[in-house]
Amino acid sequence: MTDKKQPPSRAANPFLDSGFYTRMRDYTERDAAFSKELKAIGESGAGKQSTDARFAPSLQVLRGVVKKGLPLEEMLARIVKGVESGLWEAWLTAFGFELRGVNYAKTGERNARLALDISLGSKAHTAFANAGVGNWRSLVVEDCAQVQIDKPTEKAPAKAAAIFFLDAP
Repeated sequence: MTDKKQPPSRAANPFLDSGFYTRMRDYTERDAAFSKELKAIGESGAGKQSTDARFAPSLQVLRGVVKKGLPLEEMLARIVKGVESGLWEAWLTAFGFELRGVNYAKTGERNARLALDISLGSKAHTAFANAGVGNWRSLVVEDCAQVQIDKPTEKAPAKAAAIFFLDAP
């Protein structure tokens, strides 16, 4: 009889509960609330539930927002098609995304790697706030493939990103 190793379970993130998030925000100042949520995100890690940015439920709010003349949903579709490659980075930056890697070949899948800024000053915050989704960072992390968190320094605040893909394998 052999013991099969179970993968370690993820730590629970209490900020996924919007009621908890709202109660916490009622008595915690903005920077401290962000720090607490970021700590919980770091402990729980990426949920990997829907790693393709075109389909992730947590990004639905962003996909409908129009910037630079196009909704994000259309921008992502054009990236996958491989058209207008010179505009991709500018398009994504308007939403708080960074294009971290992409296959620019004219044929085949794009295999783009996108990093959504989930830091305190993220450009995505406004869209989520307008939609009434306060705990958007925790929700986004449930869908993403990876989470990157850079600790704050004396000169720079904490930086965090949720990594998504296009044409994920």
